[in-house]
Amino acid sequence: MKTPPAINQFTRTLDKNTATSLFKLLNKYRPEDKLARKKRLLEAAKKRAEEIKAKKTPEKKAHKRHFTVKYGINHITALIESKRAKLVVIAHDVDPIEIVVWLPALCRKLQIPYCIVKGKARLGAVVGKKNATALALIGVNKEDEPDLALLSDTAKELYNDKYDEIRLNKASAWGGGKFGAKSVAKRAKKAKAELKDKRPRTQ
Repeated sequence: MKTPPAINQFTRTLDKNTATSLFKLLNKYRPEDKLARKKRLLEAAKKRAEEIKAKKTPEKKAHKRHFTVKYGINHITALIESKRAKLVVIAHDVDPIEIVVWLPALCRKLQIPYCIVKGKARLGAVVGKKNATALALIGVNKEDEPDLALLSDTAKELYNDKYDEIRLNKASAWGGGKFGAKSVAKRAKKAKAELKDKRPRTQ
């Protein structure tokens, strides 16, 4: 049986080097647990209290955003629809595939860079879960912005911009269509028999 283009697109995953760079960035922004969050907030409050104690009228500082990887299909959908997502990462082996089969089309429509990587378990490890269908980044610290920009451009080039090219080339859009082992053996046997019949018989 042939695989429809919507399903077949999940066989086109990122190459090893790009995927390694991507997970290196994702692991830097792993969601913190409750204890880590409490510790961070306590340290921030302590620092603020010391500043107030040192100065009678402390200057107001802009709150530094704490970026983390977002997960959960409903949450990621909302981030894409509000155009807050900077990069969406989708697992290639989600079961049932209906959970994420529409996600690439939504990303293309709203021009959000997306990519497909091997392993829902690998995505789950980033966010401390057994599996994760998809992840999203809404931003990174200033020092990691060039890395995110490079990965976003690569994702756009390989996935967002390639869609029309793949759709026009119908032969590459469809997947599968390969015979099983039994069918291959049966066809080979039939071809061998036909070749034997065509050989000229000696007197």
